[in-house]
Amino acid sequence: MTTDRSRRYWLMKSEPGCFSFEDLRNSSDGTDHWDGVRNFQARNFLRDEIKAGDGVLFYHSNIKTPAIVGVARVVREGYPDFTALDPRSEHFDPRATAENPIWYMVDIRYVAPLEHLLTREDLVCHPLLAEMDVLKKGNRLSVQPVTAEQWQTVLKVGQAGKPGEGL
Repeated sequence: MTTDRSRRYWLMKSEPGCFSFEDLRNSSDGTDHWDGVRNFQARNFLRDEIKAGDGVLFYHSNIKTPAIVGVARVVREGYPDFTALDPRSEHFDPRATAENPIWYMVDIRYVAPLEHLLTREDLVCHPLLAEMDVLKKGNRLSVQPVTAEQWQTVLKVGQAGKPGEGL
């Protein structure tokens, strides 16, 4: 039996030197897997909470001016992160096995860039965005929830996409 749930929203952080929003856009069909997450709380989001159709704010981190740069959509729910099983991968984890994968990933698809990137300073200064998890001291999660109100505000302030882009 399945239960009806509303669409949820997430912020996913990536260093642009590792995987950028442009890399996602240039992926086959604008779709790629979100792999390499090695934090149990973020893993639990990927494995248990994130569903196809959920919205993603793509955040460039660990750069001079970190910012939300674009919007993506989850197109495949959590499944075992195969990079954990590959000894040649930088994300290899010798504890992971096919029977006990430990780590999970989802597939996301490029939707649209933000016309106006939203830096941390922009978020802090906005009354509806100042409480986002990404701004909380000590929060280093690469995958974190975003409220529906924060999602709509980011789209409005960042002027994401065009009508009909499924935001």
